[in-house]
Amino acid sequence: MTKDDLDQLAINTIRTLSIDAVQQAKSGHPGTPMALAPLVYTIWNRVMRFDPKDPIWPGRDRFVLSNGHASMLLWSVLYLTGTQAVNAEYERLGKPSVTLEDIRHFRQLDSKAPGHPEYHWVSGVETTTGPLGQGIATSVGMAIARKWLAARYNRPGFEIFDYDIYTVCGDGCLMEGVGSEAASLAGHLGLDHLCWIYDNNHVTIEGNTRIAFTEDVAVRFQGYRWNVLRVGDANDLGRIEDALRVFRRTEGQPTLIILDSHIGYGAPHKVDTAAAHGEPLGEEEVRLAKRAYGWPEDAKFLVPEGVREHFAAGIGRRGAEARGHWEKLFASYRAQFPDLAVEIDQMQRRELPAGWDRDLPNFSPDPKGIAGRDASGEVLNVLAQNIPWFLGGSADLGPSNKTILKFASAGDFEAGKPDGRNLHFGIREHAMAAIVNGLSLSKLRAFGATFFIFSDYARPAIRLSALMELPTILVFTHDAMGDGEDGPTHQPVEQLISLRAIPGLVLLRPGDANEVVEAYRYILQLRHQPAAIALSRQPLPTFDRNKYASAAGVARGAYVMADSPGGPPEVILIGSGSEVSLVVKAHETLATQGIRTRVVSMPSWDIFEHQPASYRESVLPPQIPARIAVEQGSVLGWDRYVGAAGQVIGMKTFGASAPLKELQRKFGFEPERVIDAAKELVGRK
Repeated sequence: MTKDDLDQLAINTIRTLSIDAVQQAKSGHPGTPMALAPLVYTIWNRVMRFDPKDPIWPGRDRFVLSNGHASMLLWSVLYLTGTQAVNAEYERLGKPSVTLEDIRHFRQLDSKAPGHPEYHWVSGVETTTGPLGQGIATSVGMAIARKWLAARYNRPGFEIFDYDIYTVCGDGCLMEGVGSEAASLAGHLGLDHLCWIYDNNHVTIEGNTRIAFTEDVAVRFQGYRWNVLRVGDANDLGRIEDALRVFRRTEGQPTLIILDSHIGYGAPHKVDTAAAHGEPLGEEEVRLAKRAYGWPEDAKFLVPEGVREHFAAGIGRRGAEARGHWEKLFASYRAQFPDLAVEIDQMQRRELPAGWDRDLPNFSPDPKGIAGRDASGEVLNVLAQNIPWFLGGSADLGPSNKTILKFASAGDFEAGKPDGRNLHFGIREHAMAAIVNGLSLSKLRAFGATFFIFSDYARPAIRLSALMELPTILVFTHDAMGDGEDGPTHQPVEQLISLRAIPGLVLLRPGDANEVVEAYRYILQLRHQPAAIALSRQPLPTFDRNKYASAAGVARGAYVMADSPGGPPEVILIGSGSEVSLVVKAHETLATQGIRTRVVSMPSWDIFEHQPASYRESVLPPQIPARIAVEQGSVLGWDRYVGAAGQVIGMKTFGASAPLKELQRKFGFEPERVIDAAKELVGRK
């Protein structure tokens, strides 16, 4: 059998595995794998530097399947290349990442061949994709990381970080707004190690793209400052490889390859139709497609002899050689640059350097206090100096979010200066959050920032960071009505509860400057969880921690700040963020009136819920039903802590445009209202 014959046999194996898996599952998307099998084969077996025996070595090229509904492409090549599994502790498990049995159980419970690529579930998947546009946006983060890593760690003769990112996408990815945001930034930054291959098949679920998508994609991306190439036949391996070769030679621009394909290629009645996109072909059409490929029509999940060996001789051998060369290079690098090598080791394992929290500020008691965002800015600047791979930025709100890193060596990440620690995302909140995911997937410790109200724009990518179990950091300021005159468009109401609803996301709303410090101390130690911190615009009193409990209680999610003397509390007052100082004032007034209260600061529901029941009950004793929760956000969910007998002082409407003090008076965020509610609960006037 000639090499060309083996190439075609391998391509048709990918196609038929995909067809059979979708047909057996009675669910899935067969058309795109049928069309793009030649592309994915070429990338993996002819071009990409990837060692199936070690799918996480730092020098590997990255492959992102942004049109994740075509996941059978990925499961097929992971199986055929013999890619090995790695666990969350980066240990090689000595077993395949995806087996043929997994493919037989495509989209079934516990199969390593789920409906869309899942990073935390299957080794060899570089990022979770599915929501269209997320993959391409995340790949921009990977490309930024590639530039930054090379700028910091590469030395003459030691190209430690020199990988490329290959991202396959479709019409949906280019129609989604997040894709436009990301492409614009990638072109601006000249990310020349990034290649998007656009599957131009003219078909979406509703039919031909002419019903909704008629723009000139090539001209659009030229306007973004991309290098644009075209391959007119998705079956032409030589032209695909030539285009990828041009990409690797291109400097100063990312590359878009427009690949003309036929969805459902080989299926005589469904090729180039929406029917090939999102449903099984049907048994008869499967047989006809296999006949067109010269395949045994009744064979299912057939992997002909020689196909896996062909991959072993291609990507297997090439990847092993590339990894071996990299490991020898890194051993020499370690001898010459031991400190930098240690940094790389720690970063790759998501560890923190010694002394990472040294010099964190300790804020003195101050009734006037400091805004949460200002305290955060001080902490971020200390952390970034202690953790060399800590970096981030804002969606054009750095001066307002107080996230600009100002120490002498921080610098700005720019097209010709990729060593800067300040990232400027522009007004692109959705892409920012996805890019932060890409930075985290590249093992950098990254943060993104904006106003809390615009967390809605970033939410899809935040959800994916939780799904992928990435330790990303989102810094949100202007967390309530503190921006006053800007009005309800800028005053978050439902955002706190909506982010609390995301499984695995740690949300913290600190109540004073020292709680901000402790919140970051907690966040930085997370290895497999994203975190969001909601910070005030306005100054908050800094509590005297000799009088009130230590802010270290933040690490428990909620803690007792103060109790009244003379017996157990009659009422528990619970606050978060700016409302902690409000309930403290009410507590002190009630004490003078002979009503014993307990103040509980609750910066994080999620952390608190993960504490032992004994601790939770020590903070909120079940025998004390009189409870009041105060928060400038939706009241939804607080009943879990105040119970049927308690009260919640919160928001049931949107805010309004007015000075802050007037808003607090209008919506009842004053000590007097808390005092009246406490007296009502204990039957005192």
